[in-house]
Amino acid sequence: MAPWGCGNSSGALGARAGLLCVVCLLGISVWAGDANELRLPPRPSSGRQLRRVLRCWWERQPASAKWYDRRDYVFIEFCVEDSKDVNVNFEKSKLTFSCLGGSDNFKHLNEIDLFNNIDPNESKHKRTDRSILCCLRKGESGQAWPRLTKERAKLNWLSVDFNNWKDWEDDSDEDMSNFDRFSEMMNNMGGDDDVDLPEVDGADDDSPDSDDEKMPDLE
Repeated sequence: MAPWGCGNSSGALGARAGLLCVVCLLGISVWAGDANELRLPPRPSSGRQLRRVLRCWWERQPASAKWYDRRDYVFIEFCVEDSKDVNVNFEKSKLTFSCLGGSDNFKHLNEIDLFNNIDPNESKHKRTDRSILCCLRKGESGQAWPRLTKERAKLNWLSVDFNNWKDWEDDSDEDMSNFDRFSEMMNNMGGDDDVDLPEVDGADDDSPDSDDEKMPDLE
C-alpha cells in the first residue's frame, strides 16, 4: 500500500477529499455555532462590520511598557501620550492598567500577573502627558525580581528599562542624594494632582549601612 499522501490511487484521493470536508465542516461549526463558547467575534456580514471588528481588536492592544527593579519597589512605565480615563488596579499578585490614548482615543489594556506579591495599599501611580509611571511596593523588601511577570514569557509590548536598571544587590555604598532628587522630581512632575507616588523612606538617613533602596535618576 502506498504511504499516505503518495501514489495516484483513487482510494487515497478520496480519503484526502473526505478529510478536507471534515476539516471544513468543523471550521464552519466552530465559527457559526461555538463562537460564543470560544469567545470568538461574530462573523462579519459586510466590509463595514469587518472594519469595525478589526478596529475594536486594534484599539484594545496593550500599551507599550518598560520596567525596572529596585530594593523596595518595582517601577513600570506605560508609554501612552495624551492619556485619558486612566485606571490602575493594584492587586496582591496582579496589575491591571487601562486608558484611552492619543487623539484617536485608542483603548489600551494591560493585565500582568506579577512575579511576586506587592502591597496594593502602598502602590501608587502618576500620570503625565507622555506616560503613566506605576510604583509597586514589594511585599517583601530586598527580594530581587529577575522578571516582571509570573510566567517566563516574551511579551512584545514589555521591555526592560536599562537606563534605570541597577544591580542594587551588589551595591553596599548607597548614594542617599538620589533619594532627594527622586522625591523632588516626583513632587514637581506634572499630571494628576490627586495621584502621588509614595514618599521614599530613608531619604534623610545618612547612614552608609542603610538597607533602603537607592532610587533611580530618571532625568
